[in-house]
Amino acid sequence: MTPTHFAFSTAFLLGLAGLAFHRAHLLSALLCLEGMMLSLFLALSLWTLELGVTSFSASPMLLLAFSACEASAGLALLVATARTHGNDHLQNLSLLQC
Repeated sequence: MTPTHFAFSTAFLLGLAGLAFHRAHLLSALLCLEGMMLSLFLALSLWTLELGVTSFSASPMLLLAFSACEASAGLALLVATARTHGNDHLQNLSLLQC
């Protein structure tokens, strides 16, 4: 495994670990998701450059577009949660209270 692949897989796993273990606030969960998506984007971009295949060149941009949509939906949920509940603690959110 090259150092670049190791760095991107470590960044992805650190984001996944942060998402799994630090679930106190919705904002921290969104930041971990964005870190995971950023490492996936960079890894996919480098993989496309290493292969030299032009048919995969649109894949990183498609992933980046989906990541932007995910970030905007997450921020909209964060604002809606902060307005209704007063904070962004994940322990206060429950589907049974709706």
